[in-house]
Amino acid sequence: MQATIQKWGNSQGIRIPKAFLEALGMMENHRVELKCVDDTIVISKVKEKKELTLEDIFKDYDGKYVAEEFDWGSPVGKEVW
Repeated sequence: MQATIQKWGNSQGIRIPKAFLEALGMMENHRVELKCVDDTIVISKVKEKKELTLEDIFKDYDGKYVAEEFDWGSPVGKEVW
């Protein structure tokens, strides 16, 4: 299949047929990544990152935590202690 680069406002673009998008499981407003490989433009789906829940964040936490002091070194500059 061939397409034509067309002017869209101050940019240029191509139209991707609906059948192509459906075959790839993509739709309007899905994010894509563009790469230039030699003289070829490669368009790839962006893997959506799952939003983390508190359960996801603490899934490996075993409840054991011991606070420890951290030595940041001697004061430098005009810190007030």
